[in-house]
Amino acid sequence: MTLKVTEGRQGGWVVLRVSGEMDLVTSPVLRQGVHEAVAEGRRSIVLDLSEVLFCDSSGVGVLIATRRLIRSCRGRLRVILPAHGAVDGSHVNRVLAALGVRRLFDVYPDVAAAVDEERQPLSA
Repeated sequence: MTLKVTEGRQGGWVVLRVSGEMDLVTSPVLRQGVHEAVAEGRRSIVLDLSEVLFCDSSGVGVLIATRRLIRSCRGRLRVILPAHGAVDGSHVNRVLAALGVRRLFDVYPDVAAAVDEERQPLSA
C-alpha cells in the first residue's frame, strides 16, 4: 500500500491529510510534505492521521522528527488521532501510546478542533 499526503489550509493552519500506511518505504512522503510546508514559511501544521491504517517505527520516527523540526522553528504542531475506528481507536494512537510517546503530541479528535485556538488538546 502507499502513503498519500494532501495539503490544505484552514485559517492560519496548513493541514496535511495523511492516508495509507506509514512504513520504512512510505514515511519519507510525509517527511517531504512537512519539509515543503516549513520551507514555504508555514509554522502552524496539523497532521490529520485519521486515515492512516498502519504505522511502524519508521512512521513514528517521522512524527517525532516533525515535532522536533516544528519546535526548532518555534512553530505549532497538532495531530489528529480520532478515538473512533478500530476496536479501541486509531492504529497510530495505539502505537504512540504503546511506545510511550503519545504525550509528546498535542492530539485533537478532528481538524475543526485542531484549528480552533480555544480548544485544548485531548489528554494523553
